[in-house]
Amino acid sequence: MRTATVNRTTKETRIELKLSIDGTGTSQVATGIGFLDHMLESFARHGAFDITLSAEGDLKVDQHHLVEDVGIALGKAFDTALDDRRGINRTGYFVFPMDESLAVVAVDISGRPTLQYDAPFTRRYIGELDADLLYDLFKGFADNLRATVAVRAIQGRNDHHKSEAIFKAFGKAMRMACSHDPRMIEDIPSTKGVIE
Repeated sequence: MRTATVNRTTKETRIELKLSIDGTGTSQVATGIGFLDHMLESFARHGAFDITLSAEGDLKVDQHHLVEDVGIALGKAFDTALDDRRGINRTGYFVFPMDESLAVVAVDISGRPTLQYDAPFTRRYIGELDADLLYDLFKGFADNLRATVAVRAIQGRNDHHKSEAIFKAFGKAMRMACSHDPRMIEDIPSTKGVIE
């Protein structure tokens, strides 16, 4: 089973995360930011990942530390659970329509952390979540999974729908990238023979 547990404690946050890549989309998420919980639950459901996440942070200061550290912990969990990446597709992408919105997310679990992010929102806050910090969440994830992650909000009127389309596409893209290729089940998906 491809699973991982990450415990991250700093002076600003405390995060406990359990991940099963080969799950059923079951999640229990409590970050103290309701809309972030909703987005991570959507990610888990559409990726068919089982995630248990408890996060506490200095929200009285700002959401930045907590949101970024959730991305860091999630990236570390996938990094650990995927081990040497043997047999996986490595890359995944999805185009997700959410009512009037459209999002594209592409992932390459390449060993080279890069974030390409173009997702403008019309409001600073979606529910309680500071939308400006979604960049930091995805950057923390990409850096700690050591992956190239491209996030695009192509169109949309409603910021809730745009964000939800992004996280659903993110789940689907990660599901594709993490899935095993039965024809190459013993192989590292790289011409170099290693992903570092």
